[in-house]
Amino acid sequence: MKQSLTKKIIASIFVIGLLVTSVILLINIYKLNILQTSYLVIAIVIISVLDALCSFILLNNKINIIVKILFYILSILLIGGYIFINKYVKSSITFIEEITTNIETTQIHYDVLIPSSRQTQNICQYSGAAVGFLNTDINKEKAIQGLKDNINCIIETKEYDNIGTLIAAVGEEIEAIVLEKSYIELLEENEVPFYTESQTLFSYDIEVPLELETGEQCNVLEEPYVIYISGSDSRGTVRDVARSDTNIVAVINPNTHKILLVTIPRDYYVQLHGTTGVKDKLTHAGVYGINMSINTIEDLLDTKINYYIRASFDALINGVDAIDGIDIYSDQEFTPSHNRKVCHFVKGTQHVDGTCAFAFASERYAYNSGDRHRGQNQQTVITAIIDKLTNNPKYLVRYSTILSSLEKTFITNLPYEEITSIIKEQLSSLNKWQIESISLDGTGQYNITYSMGNMQLYVMVPNETTVNNAINKINEYLKQ
Repeated sequence: MKQSLTKKIIASIFVIGLLVTSVILLINIYKLNILQTSYLVIAIVIISVLDALCSFILLNNKINIIVKILFYILSILLIGGYIFINKYVKSSITFIEEITTNIETTQIHYDVLIPSSRQTQNICQYSGAAVGFLNTDINKEKAIQGLKDNINCIIETKEYDNIGTLIAAVGEEIEAIVLEKSYIELLEENEVPFYTESQTLFSYDIEVPLELETGEQCNVLEEPYVIYISGSDSRGTVRDVARSDTNIVAVINPNTHKILLVTIPRDYYVQLHGTTGVKDKLTHAGVYGINMSINTIEDLLDTKINYYIRASFDALINGVDAIDGIDIYSDQEFTPSHNRKVCHFVKGTQHVDGTCAFAFASERYAYNSGDRHRGQNQQTVITAIIDKLTNNPKYLVRYSTILSSLEKTFITNLPYEEITSIIKEQLSSLNKWQIESISLDGTGQYNITYSMGNMQLYVMVPNETTVNNAINKINEYLKQ
């Protein structure tokens, strides 16, 4: 009697295990939402039949012991399989939820700089000292409070309209300046003498809410839409405020299965949105937040951007490696400035891994046209990635692995439901996409900029013919 009861308890445990793990799996598959309804129904039927059959055999005392043993083994395999697949599905859900989070907090890093000639390491030694901040810093008020929280004296703060006037005031009106990391990188990039001759007195971080542009959402399976792709090799995380070294507008028409890629040079001399007077480099727009980059490009191209993807170059490296490399075409032989010990490009088509794909996409010194050619290479890499994903269904099936490789390397305001519906549609239809690439052009010169004041920096003055051509092309692709 006891032996019979024990067998029933063991059988019941297995049955409960089957039911619980399979139900959790089906719930998460439904939530992930990448299977067409017909495939989801088939999965439900197959899992239900297997669970029912195993339950019947295990709970039926009249079944032969050998058959029961076989079904115990099958149950163990099924429970293990359900747990394994559920882990895969759950990690996918978590990842997509993470990259599509619209509001969260982020750490902003600040440095307090003084001339290297000063001997003091304590700003409070300057009696009645004033410290300068930038008026254009979107987190200025919290930055000022953060400084006061990190010192043990009362100081005066003064605000300036751009880095040029801020630096000019050092030694005259102020003793030190406080700059956010992305502004520091501007000084470093442009080799500003003050930066090379300064020292960091101390650094501190502030925490601010990260509010991301929501955009004008649309039905991505039925309506054409525009995505702004922003890439940065700035130090720090992809959620930091930073310059945008890659600026690509992608126009996607799901009805014609065509994609237009419009590359805008980083040094394009444009009017930052909401400003008047002096223009600035497009890359500097990122210093004022992702919304400034989006709005400035909308002004330039007379179009509305629905969504954006912001990525670090780690996303490119990891993503290309996750799909086993890509085939790219180089129109000349060269050794890149990045990773020159491991990467060399011949004229023609070649297979590259993530490291060399990054080197190819970021190279500008090997070309006479510099940044213009870099933009073309970036389009080549993006096209190669899209081609591989859309022409090889196995990579779409492995999308969770691909997404995991991109963890913490990009963010987007594409809603969760839109991302999964795109994957679902492509898995179902296996449509091939036609991709057209164009670039904006211009003339290089030196000029003053909104963010850097009277400093003469290299900029690219837009060629209006190429701008108008891009506007016409975008409107053409946006037609139903």
